[in-house]
Amino acid sequence: MMNLAGVHLGEEVSLRGIRDIVFPEHNDHVPHIAIDIGGSLAKVAYFTRQGVYARSGAVTPTGASPELSMSEATLRARAPNGHADDMRPPSRTESPNGQSGGRLNFVKFETEKMTECIAFIRALFDEQESAHAALHPDGPPCPRILLATGGGAHKFHDRLVEELGVTIYKYDEMECLVKGLNFLVKYVPREVFAYREDEPIQFEETPPAGAYPYMLVNIGSGVSILKVTGENECERVSGTSLGGGTYWGLMSMIAGAQNPTGATPSFDDMLQLSTTGDNTHVDMLVGDIYGMDYGKIGLKSTTIASTFGKVFKMNADDRAATSIHDVSRSLLYMVSNNIGQIAYLNARAHGITRIYFGGYFICGHPITMHTLSYAINFWSKGSTRALFLRHEGYLGAVGAFLQHQ
Repeated sequence: MMNLAGVHLGEEVSLRGIRDIVFPEHNDHVPHIAIDIGGSLAKVAYFTRQGVYARSGAVTPTGASPELSMSEATLRARAPNGHADDMRPPSRTESPNGQSGGRLNFVKFETEKMTECIAFIRALFDEQESAHAALHPDGPPCPRILLATGGGAHKFHDRLVEELGVTIYKYDEMECLVKGLNFLVKYVPREVFAYREDEPIQFEETPPAGAYPYMLVNIGSGVSILKVTGENECERVSGTSLGGGTYWGLMSMIAGAQNPTGATPSFDDMLQLSTTGDNTHVDMLVGDIYGMDYGKIGLKSTTIASTFGKVFKMNADDRAATSIHDVSRSLLYMVSNNIGQIAYLNARAHGITRIYFGGYFICGHPITMHTLSYAINFWSKGSTRALFLRHEGYLGAVGAFLQHQ
């Protein structure tokens, strides 16, 4: 069993741009690694003991850099008092027993690059085995246990066994998502927050009062909407195929058409493009139709009336000159607005007022979070809350990691 006493966020951002989760009282060896393999991304969660087999260059993903993740950058920029330190968890000392516990670490790979992912996991197991052998030279060998969830747990099962020599335990995707979310909400301070573009970040208390029922909207390649009524009680009540894969796929096609000889941008790069885009260059707004607000039905002139509605009026030269940044922002609004409305309608149908948004599509992206929050607040007239997480993309991996007790 993992010792959950004093669990908190790491004070520093890792090479992968996301905070580790510190388990200061857990000093036992953890032989297993968890992986959540989706249609677009594979997310890995693994435990390292302080000073035993810390993350070395041998297990650093290709192309890793010390830049903040979009989530951490957003949180720091939106600190209530304008200071980055406001976003840091309180300073912690080592465990009273003289040991320093360990950390749950996170890393992601594009699913089409599973060769890199497998090489990374192999290096992790190699480090674990070396450290275990040094500490227990006369003991049994360290087992290789991989805890897998997501559709890829089935698709890549044989390959993972063959190339890693592991014992694989497969866990239900929805159960892992809920278990991961429940852990983060209940045990990790300053993990959950509400986001509005015009307000400071508001962190939720840990654990929250009246935690159940809630709704989890997990936005991966597609979208699953789960109703959660207890610790281990959930059902999938809805979903949509209009998700992160929609955005990624359309952007890949458009970017490829504009730059047929260049490499398609990564998912993170695509999201970054939207930060400097202006969707009003391609979207038709209420003001473009009415010349003003349509106050009678509560529509501002800046409300999007038709995504890409201006493009069909463009001549060939203007259409060819359309900025990929503007396209990225328009697509992001299109996907986020639709998910926000679908989430609200499901919450209303089930009488739920707390909606957690998870999945790597969110990625701490301020435009996405604001759009989802605005949609929920608008349609519910302020009665329903949209909530986000620092580790939104790793719910399934965390849940799988905790399943193996």
